[in-house]
Amino acid sequence: MITLVTNYGDIEITLNHSQAPETCKNFLRYCQEGFYSNTLFHRVIDGFMIQGGGYELRDDGFALNMLEKKTHAPIGNEAYNGLKNVKGSVAMARTDAPHSATAQFFINVADNDFLDHTGKTNYGWGYAVFATVTAGIEIVEKIAQLDTCTRFGHEDMPACDVIIEKVIIQPQN
Repeated sequence: MITLVTNYGDIEITLNHSQAPETCKNFLRYCQEGFYSNTLFHRVIDGFMIQGGGYELRDDGFALNMLEKKTHAPIGNEAYNGLKNVKGSVAMARTDAPHSATAQFFINVADNDFLDHTGKTNYGWGYAVFATVTAGIEIVEKIAQLDTCTRFGHEDMPACDVIIEKVIIQPQN
């Protein structure tokens, strides 16, 4: 189990190692490295999802800027694993390229079946679900309902910062 400690409350997620082994290994690596500490949920869309894990706020001496963190190489897309983008599921964010996921992830706040794997084509690959929110879904919903604006060139960004302060990794039994 992983706890995302945010300035809005804790979100506990359980990884599904059996169905998404490489994606879980990748996510856990970032957690163990402390990568997600002080990163933002930088994109929130009520009725859809909240996305984070790739940007931090940093004062560069002149102004506060949102900076993208350096990541490891992209991983293969495991969206064919049978897990669905349903409310409370956690999936890897990516670009239009199917195998481009690195560190960013999103939590579904609705059933989003249009994000599921339908075939091994650019359009059909889908987004790999690798975990489930097991506690704190009310925190996820509260974040999803925040007012948004365009900040630092990003649309759908919360008007108030939503920060993943740290990640706690619970030992597996």
